[in-house]
Amino acid sequence: MSASVARLVWPALFFVGIFGSGFWLTRAGRPYNGVLFTFHKLIALAAVVFLAVTIYRLGRTAGLGAGQLTAVIAAGLCFVALIVTGGLLSALKVPPPAIRTAHHILPYLALLCTAAGLALGGRG
Repeated sequence: MSASVARLVWPALFFVGIFGSGFWLTRAGRPYNGVLFTFHKLIALAAVVFLAVTIYRLGRTAGLGAGQLTAVIAAGLCFVALIVTGGLLSALKVPPPAIRTAHHILPYLALLCTAAGLALGGRG
């Protein structure tokens, strides 16, 4: 698999794993299944690390354009917000609806920003 294909396939697989396990967790309800919850957190962490390394390498080889840099920063902020809201969802017995709503909307924003950052590929 070439590097450019891997740069697109791996994030797609990570997002499928994150979304799938997240939907499953939501449907299963509380208390969360420990194995599934751990898988959800680990796949999200792996995605963040993979994307950070990928973006770092892109920046070193091709440089980041203004559009790509903006998308990468937005994606990073979305991932940080997802980690915070996910932690609050798991820590609080009755989390406020705003936290739950944010945790349900932010993955789509993170996906959009990540896709934009990878698609721009130093052009923007």
